[in-house]
Amino acid sequence: MLDNFTEGKQLKNRLQQILMNENLTVQRATIETIAAELNIDNLDCAAALLYLIPNSNNSPLVKQEIHHSALPVTRQTNIKMVRYRLAVGSQHQLSLETLEQVLVEESGVDKNNISNVKMQDLYTLIDLPDQMPLDIFQHLKTVEINQHKLDIRRVKIRNKKRGSIQNRRGRQANSKSGNKTSGQLG
Repeated sequence: MLDNFTEGKQLKNRLQQILMNENLTVQRATIETIAAELNIDNLDCAAALLYLIPNSNNSPLVKQEIHHSALPVTRQTNIKMVRYRLAVGSQHQLSLETLEQVLVEESGVDKNNISNVKMQDLYTLIDLPDQMPLDIFQHLKTVEINQHKLDIRRVKIRNKKRGSIQNRRGRQANSKSGNKTSGQLG
């Protein structure tokens, strides 16, 4: 009973966030279309969709928190990992289980070596083992999940703090006094 109360409260809070922060025009139109096709009212359609949530993790309402809890906590420390960006996310009805299954089947990666998954609305960040063969990488670009290509890309590591601070200091110095150049630090 406590679990249902907690889940209901979490769902209510998440719905409140979505209603305040997201444009739901497309989703409203989808509900209206489905309800009309099934000859039901919008409330029944929404209730049926809500019923699906406990049975699957592929709903946009079930965000990163649930996806992270399903990840293996430990990984082999001797394997160097690389960060990748996939062009699919929670709005594409993507679940962690589906993503893992596709990656295992299409690339042969061990499920235990898939880690640090951060699923956003339109994309997913994921750590996979380094040294992925080029042919597998190219193949993963074309693989589709729910009719959306993975379009996998390696994420470049940047040292944002160093470059940004130097650039800001240089610009600030230039804007305050005309005597300093961007190459001079004062």
